[in-house]
Formats: sequence, C-alpha cells, structure tokens
Amino acid sequence: MTGNEFRFFLSCDINLPVTFRVERLEGPLPSPKSTNSAIESVLEERKAELFVECALYIDGAPFGLPIRTRLESAGPSYCWNELITLSTKYRDLTAHSQLALTVWDVSREKDEGLIGGATILLFNSKMQLKTGKQKLRLWLGKEADGSFPTTTPGKVPKHERGELERLEKLLNKYERGQIQRVDWLDRLTFKAMDKIKERENSKNGSSHLYVVVDFCSFEHRVVFQESGANFLLPSPIASTNEIVFVWDPEVGKMNPSEHKQLKLARSLTRGIIDRDLKPSSNERKSIQRILKYPPTRVLSGDERQLLWKFRFSLMSEKRALTKFLRCVEWSDVQEAKQALELMGRWEMIDVSDALELLSPVFESEEVRAYAVSVLGRADDEELQCYLLQLVQALRFERSDKSCLCQFLVQRSLNNIELASFLRWYVAVEFYDPAYAKRYYCTYETLEENMKKLSGPNGEEVWQSIIRQTELTAQLCTIMKEVRNVRGNTQKKIEKLRQLLSGLLSELTYFEEPIRSPLSPGVLFTGIVPSESSIFKSALHPLRLTFRTQNGGFSRIIFKKGDDIRQDQLVVQMVSLMDRLLKLENLDLHLTPYKVLATAQDEGMIEFIPSRSLAQIISENRSIVSYLQKFHPDDRGPFGITASCLETFIKSCAGYSVITYILGVGDRELVLLCEVDFGLCLKLNYRFLCLLPALRHLDNLLLSEDGRLFHVDFGFILGRDPKPFPPPMKLCKEMVEAMGGAESPYYTRFKSYCCEAYNILRKSSNLILNLFHLMAGSSIPDIASDPEKGILKLQEKFRLDLDDEACIHFFQDLINESVSALFPQMVETIHRWATYWR
Repeated sequence: MTGNEFRFFLSCDINLPVTFRVERLEGPLPSPKSTNSAIESVLEERKAELFVECALYIDGAPFGLPIRTRLESAGPSYCWNELITLSTKYRDLTAHSQLALTVWDVSREKDEGLIGGATILLFNSKMQLKTGKQKLRLWLGKEADGSFPTTTPGKVPKHERGELERLEKLLNKYERGQIQRVDWLDRLTFKAMDKIKERENSKNGSSHLYVVVDFCSFEHRVVFQESGANFLLPSPIASTNEIVFVWDPEVGKMNPSEHKQLKLARSLTRGIIDRDLKPSSNERKSIQRILKYPPTRVLSGDERQLLWKFRFSLMSEKRALTKFLRCVEWSDVQEAKQALELMGRWEMIDVSDALELLSPVFESEEVRAYAVSVLGRADDEELQCYLLQLVQALRFERSDKSCLCQFLVQRSLNNIELASFLRWYVAVEFYDPAYAKRYYCTYETLEENMKKLSGPNGEEVWQSIIRQTELTAQLCTIMKEVRNVRGNTQKKIEKLRQLLSGLLSELTYFEEPIRSPLSPGVLFTGIVPSESSIFKSALHPLRLTFRTQNGGFSRIIFKKGDDIRQDQLVVQMVSLMDRLLKLENLDLHLTPYKVLATAQDEGMIEFIPSRSLAQIISENRSIVSYLQKFHPDDRGPFGITASCLETFIKSCAGYSVITYILGVGDRELVLLCEVDFGLCLKLNYRFLCLLPALRHLDNLLLSEDGRLFHVDFGFILGRDPKPFPPPMKLCKEMVEAMGGAESPYYTRFKSYCCEAYNILRKSSNLILNLFHLMAGSSIPDIASDPEKGILKLQEKFRLDLDDEACIHFFQDLINESVSALFPQMVETIHRWATYWR
C-alpha cells in the first residue's frame, strides 16, 4: 500500500453487532452522603458492588434495551473486563450515535446507588468509527445522558488534558499495533509512564473517576456512510500531474457477468460430456503450470474453469486434487455432491497436500475429514513434526469434537510424547477467548481417553503428565522470589539454591518421577541445587539441572515473562527442515534444540552447552583459535581436525539457508544514546532506524564439536529492527574460520548452501501449508499480517526459477552478504560501545 492510499470499510457494509469491552474503573469512589456515623461505619466495612449499565442512543433517542455488566466487588480497582454485544449492528448506526455508560452501586441506599455516568460518540469528527481503549470521565451523581448534544460528555475538556492524556493515546495506538513493539524498550517506557502517571495524579489530585472501555478494532478504519448514500463526491483535481487514488467500491468483488457465464458453462458440462474430454497440448501445458502454483496462489476464473472441465482426466494426478477442490462452487448442491464423489475416487494425495485441505480455505466437513484420513498414513515421528500446526487447525473446524480432534486424541493414546505435547499445545490456546471452548473440549476428550487407557495405568499416565503443570507452577513461584532479591546476579543465584535446598526442598528429590515437558520419555527425579543457576538478563531465566531416572542429568532453561511461542515455531521448522535434508542424505549437523511454551508468557528451552560467538571472539580472537583447544591437529586444516571443520562448515551452511528462508531478523539492538521515553512514544519508534543496530553475535552459539546454531528468534518473516539488513545471516567471522572468501572450504560451504536450498525448495508446499495453518495464531510476527508474512516466505523459495538458476541466485546472495559493509561497521561501533560501558 502506497503512502497516498487510504483503505477503509463503510459502516453500512458491516453486518455485525456493535461490540465493546467494559474494562475497569479508575479513581476513588465517592463516599456516601449519610449523616449517621453508625451507618457510615457499616458502609465503610461493606464492599461496594458495582455494575455498569450500557445504553445506545441514536440521534438522541434510546435504541434497543440497555445491557448491564455483572456485579463486581473485588476492588479497587474494579475490573469487569466483560464483552458487551448489543443487538444493534454497525450498519444501523448514524453519525450521532452515542453510548451512555452509567455506574451503579447496589450496596448503597437506593437514592445513593448512582455513582455517575458518561456518554461518548461512536464516530469522531472525521466520521471514523472510534476503536481501541477510551477513558471516560464520569459525572458523579448524574446518570448518563443520551441526548444530543449530551450533558454528560465523557471526553476530558481540552484545557484539562495533560501529558498523561497524550501518552494514553499513544498507548492506545501501541496496543492496536500501530507502533512497533520492541520488548526491552517497551518495558522501560511503561515504567517511565507509570512515574508520569503518579506525578500527574499527585499534582491534579485523584478526585476524578473514570471508566475504561475498549471498542472493537477492524483490519482497516471504518468510515460512516448511510445505507444507499453516495460516499464520495467528485474531488477537485489539482493542475499538477499527481496520481489521484479513487476508491472503487467493486474492488475484490466477483464480476456478476463472469460468475453467470461460469455457472452456465458448468451446467452444460456437468453431465457425461466431460468424462471423455482430453486436454489439448496447450491446455495440458496450462494445467501443468497451474499444478505448480504454490498453495497460497488464488486461481483466476479461467483457470478454475479449465480444471473443472478436465476434472475426470485429472483424477490420476494426485497433485491436482487440492487445486480441483478450490474450483468447486460449494454453494451449488449438485456441484458439491459431484466434487465429493470424485474426491473419493481420486488418486491418494500426499500428507503435505492433506495439510492444505485443513486450512481455513476449505470449510466442507467432508473435505476436512478426507484430509484427516490421509494424515492417518503418517507415522508418529512425522505427525509430531506437524502437531503444532494441527492444533492450530482446530480453530477452523466447524464442531468442537471434529474428525481432526478425534484423530489427534486417538493417535496420542499410543504415544506418550504426542499426548504430552498435544496437551501443552492445547492448554496454551486457552488464553484465546474466541476459541477457548473448542480447545477445552479437546483437552477434556484427551483427558477422558487417557484415563481409560489400559485400565488403572491410564490414570497414572495422565497424572504423570499433569505433574508437569505442578512443576512449572513451582518454578514460577521460585522465579518470583528470586526477582524480588535486591543485588547482583550472584545474590539471586544464592537465593535460588537456598530455596531449592530449604523451603522448596521437595524439588530436590521428587516424591514421584515427573515426565520432562521437553522430552516426555525422560523421567525427572529431582533438581540439583548446586548445578542450577540464573542467566544475566532482565527476566532472569533459570538454568536448572534435573536428575533423570536412568542416572543422568538434563539441563533446562525456564523463562517467565517472555513469549517464546515464536521461538517454538522456528525451532520446529528447523527440526522439520533437518529431517527433510536427511531424507535426501544431506546431514548439515543442525542443532534443533527443544522449545516448549507452557503459557503465553512462559516456557522451557533445552540447554545446549555452548558459547556465543561474541564471547568466543572476545576471549580467543577467532573461531579457529577456539576450536583448536578442543580438536587440535597439526596436520589438519588451520590446526584443527578435518571432521570438526566439516561440522562447522555444514552447520553454517544449514543455518544460513534456513534463516534466509524463514526471514529471521536480529533481535538485539544497541542504542548509543540516552532514550527519551516520551519522545520514543511520540515518534512511534521511528527514530530507531537512525541509530546503529547490531547484527548481534550473542545470538550465534558454537558448541565444542564445531556445531554453530542460532537462538532467540524475535523477528521472522522478513521483519528486522535494524536498517539495511544483509540478505543472509552470514558474518565475516564465519567466513574467516573457513579460510576466507578465496578458500576451497568456503567454496564447499557455498556448495552445501545451494544443495540445501534446492532440496528445501522441493518441499516448499509443505512449509507454506504449515505456515498457512498458523495464520490464525496470536504469534506476534504472524498475527501482525498473516497474508503478507506467508507471501514473503513464498518469495524466498523463488519458485519461478529452476534448480540451476537457483544455484546462481543463491551464490549471488552469499557474495552480497559477505561484502556488506554496513554490518561490519555496526559491529565495530558495538565493540566501542561495549568497551566504554
């Protein structure tokens, strides 16, 4: 979308009920006016029981019945967080529609039960629907007035607005995704905002009472238009040669004449005529071109008609089924019936194509059931590669106990790893209110079937999985205690070990073994306090060493306060790509460590003994010097063993290709100036692109055996916080360790890169289908714009090129990344900053 383009919806086209959320009350409640001291003391002890009455007024007259929230007594602050849905639809609103909110207290006398009211217009002065959070000042002792103009406006007068009002507006934009999110900077900014809020409240007093409501947001802005009215008048066009963008109300809609022609053509050829039709040479070429389209490609009317015409001759071509099902007019009962009949006789499709049929594009229950039957051919190892996406696909099912739900539960009964991961993936989705009921139904089905498994043993197996939740809850308690300790990291480590040995000594030796959430086949028997520690980080992640039942040890990182679902997704894709490469006899020594989100803000990560490249270079000056300590060989290349160097080269190639395909960006930023938090919000973080950003070597780890791998995937699908990012995550230190750009080992690295890239391109449909199933998730870099992210991923595969052209393309990418000057300059600036710090 260009800078001059304005996309919007018309209010008259939105056939949805008016929806908003009543969140909370801010400020002190007014004291009762009773003069009796005895009554006053009783009222003070009694808790206030508040509810909010919501009424819609159109042009000053009440419209529909008012709706009340539930009673809330757990205050202050009183928080309802209740979704209100009115019977009125957006298309019925007028420009002077108002929402009247009145707060009542049922614990007081009848004449004193009215706390106050406020009224807000649903459209602003620009005739755009208000969205996001709105903070309304209550008129104490007055019921909300819905007349126009109102006597109880919730908007704070302009002369009374201060710094806090401006920051709240920016915060509203931030929550709607209009301001870029930078985790560490956000935390500092919110702390600064809290201080400003305290200062403003102490200066102005805290006598005012506010109610906070959150209006529904849409993909684009909603502009008011009465039903049947002409929206745009001819605008005066300047005498310049500027391009004028004119809104076309029919953009994206089906051409009625084309649709009519398509139906007539299909009605004529629906009978036995099509059975013997064979495509001509040109038609066959067109069909083959269509079959090579990625799953995200939308077929044109002519392409749909071509596939429908030759549907009988395509039944032996398994790749054609998904494309054919996209051509079906499912609203036509006869056509849908014929399509389902042909689907049952079609050549059996691959599992990767079955995943496409579970996407939101296909709503037919018969089609989705067919896809589930194909999934049954996958073994447990392959199914586990797709389990995260299959759980997300439950969002698109039409019933709570669908075929997909039953399939996942039945397959999990015979595999403890599938059962454990399925339970965690489902439990994390409880936090999404739109689909919580569906996921809870899946959870109950899993629990019910697991308890029936093998008689009494089934209950024990399920309890062994439940104890994982108890463990994570205890770890959250430990982390809270550790964070409250004042002092350096060493004091926090001492507190951690003290807790594990003292108050929480039951964690040192478990009464019953607990299955590892990361590897359910491994049983934990306790935590080793002396081997447990804390990382130097703002969130203070725990590094815990567990004893295992077989006498070994397992190290796990536990995080609280950080959303690691995106890391979980990326590492899952790394594991899948590693499997795809090995199936083609190419082992690039990748390190797909295990990641599991146990909530939206907590999770576990497998700890791999390794060191960051930043630390290695700081202490050893080069990667080669570091590897010489563990694998010295006077006759080997660069003084290290040939096998160690080969491992390093292969792992570098593997992660270079994978991070390029997934569009992995660098999470860390180094800002070389003091941050003005008010300015930060005011400029929408735009000033960040003017400051030096580091292609951080802290997120590149190297193990002693020469395996290089990436961690901390905060930006994916092309998002990158720094300016001018290189095409690939390839730093000069890696090239130097291979002997430089002219070395034969560097040539071998490029060869591995090109070979891996072409292998993964063959599975592009599988990878695109998996990301398409994730489109409904709330993972940050996907939820922001799912369609754009998937298209960026598709772009990275360069499906328009053949294998030979792709080799030249990828070699050019590598050369461009190595010769990029800006990342080297940034790295130098970072070292200076580290030195002076």
